[in-house]
Amino acid sequence: MPRADLILAMVGSGGDGVVTMGDMIAQAGAREGLHVMKVEAYGPQIRGGESSCTVRVSTEGINAQGDEVDVLVVFNWGDFSRFKGEIVVAKDAVILYEASDSMGVEDAGLNLGPDAVTIGVPFVAMAKEAAGTTLAKNIVTLGILSEAFNLPQQPVLRAIERKFSKKKAEILEANLKGFDAGKTWGAELRSKVEDRRLEYTPGDPMLLMSGNEASAVGALHAGCRFFAGYPITPSSEILHFMSEWMPKVGGNLVQTEDELSAIGAVIGGSFAGVKSMTATSGPGLALMTEMLGLASMAEVPTVIVDVQRGGPSTGLPTKSEQSDLWQALWGSHGDAPRVVLAPSDVEDCFHATVAAFNIAEESQMPVIVLSDQFIAQRRETFPMPDLDHTIVERARPTDEQIANGEFKRYEDTETGISAMTWPGIKGGEYQTNGLEHDEFGSPSSMHIVHEKMNAKRYRKLRIVRDHYNEYRRYGSEKADVGVLCWGSAKGPVKDAVNEAVAKGLKVSAFVPQVLYPFPRREFEEYLKSVRDVIVVELSYSAQFYKYLKTFLDLPDNTFVYKRSGGKNLTVTEVEERIERALELGSMRREVLV
Repeated sequence: MPRADLILAMVGSGGDGVVTMGDMIAQAGAREGLHVMKVEAYGPQIRGGESSCTVRVSTEGINAQGDEVDVLVVFNWGDFSRFKGEIVVAKDAVILYEASDSMGVEDAGLNLGPDAVTIGVPFVAMAKEAAGTTLAKNIVTLGILSEAFNLPQQPVLRAIERKFSKKKAEILEANLKGFDAGKTWGAELRSKVEDRRLEYTPGDPMLLMSGNEASAVGALHAGCRFFAGYPITPSSEILHFMSEWMPKVGGNLVQTEDELSAIGAVIGGSFAGVKSMTATSGPGLALMTEMLGLASMAEVPTVIVDVQRGGPSTGLPTKSEQSDLWQALWGSHGDAPRVVLAPSDVEDCFHATVAAFNIAEESQMPVIVLSDQFIAQRRETFPMPDLDHTIVERARPTDEQIANGEFKRYEDTETGISAMTWPGIKGGEYQTNGLEHDEFGSPSSMHIVHEKMNAKRYRKLRIVRDHYNEYRRYGSEKADVGVLCWGSAKGPVKDAVNEAVAKGLKVSAFVPQVLYPFPRREFEEYLKSVRDVIVVELSYSAQFYKYLKTFLDLPDNTFVYKRSGGKNLTVTEVEERIERALELGSMRREVLV
């Protein structure tokens, strides 16, 4: 019977247009009011190499990319082999592959069942004949998929027209001919895949964005008017977006020579009175570590989006991991307070970035938004977000304080927050640098001053802890097993918990959105409601588990499921660990591997 949920994957070489195909399918689904999640993966090469794109289209809400692919398009089996273990094909999947490829489907090790459909398709020949160029094979494929699997055909056509509208008329015409040729071929395929076709009723269009785009929009909404950054995968889209939009809102952008210069420029921009931010990934955040200490010591509002990737060193530039946690929390010399937020989906990236600016401005300290490649570069649909955010500005001295010469930039207040001016304010001048200082900003190396100012800087975290303690909780109110996770692990964990509850099992999950200052009260309240705990994370060294141990007395039966990144967390993985934890019950603690 037709399906309400369909997962398609396309694999090819760089230049084959598989990501473009995914974008067009995602755009078409969003226009029809369908829920969509599009995930892409590619090799570390600057140009060329393998690439893949997976698109999940559903009539219901989507939390994860889906564990198994229903429809697989392969332009080159050699490229597909590079995604071994990442793209898992369902036993009854439909496989469409380039007919002229010297490798065959039998060599791919797909472990298909008897209901699978495998068909060699002359993508290249059809594109050459219909459009006059082999480059149109992705457009031919779109025609096949839209006709055979009932994807939103007219919106796909509009996406093609938008894609080629700025090119010569004959180029658009050639691609439209390729799409029609694909439709004709797809009509012949339809009878073989009738039970795999998507069935849906069109609804109101939905917003389609990537996490990086959402972070950039959130920054602009919060009042960011200066951005400095150096391009680094997988955060570069924030720089690209800001380069287009910052001039439109009266702001400024600088592409610096490296990440150290970027954070220095951001601190300078913020010191001058402008809300400022940068975006980077793990290697770049490592270079920014010293300047994080400066922002903390000088109490300058600073926002950094760190889009995590596999590490260490250059690591896996195009794959996701949750291994920058310790660096974000503790990466600095000396006692350097900062705030760390963890968005868990694309919409979260918008709200978390707005919150980051509010916290940075209010508390005058660095705030790190700890995203990752899975969130940042995937595109997903969601309703128009609530834009009714209260936008916070930094504290300013009163006119009387300035006129009377009473302005103390680093006044030791009850909250730790002191008023801040910007250069050029007569009577508001103060000295600032990386040295310890007294309330006026004058350098001091006295122990009593250092102790006093350290206490002032850390006291500001109390305000953050009391006002920003968002978290998500799913599943049973009282549970035999509770799952603790953070960031992008939320989606698969939420699906796994919902599936368990639907089976009558007592399972729940807790997902913090503020990682530091640590939400101890919220965690402890949650732990009272569960018997056993599973900690789930994509970090080989179990950074999240060890972080939790720093603050919490976890139950004796605390199971840890941790592994390296490079492959996104699946619902099946979490389900298997939940089942195993339920079976073990009150037995000894064990690492689940």
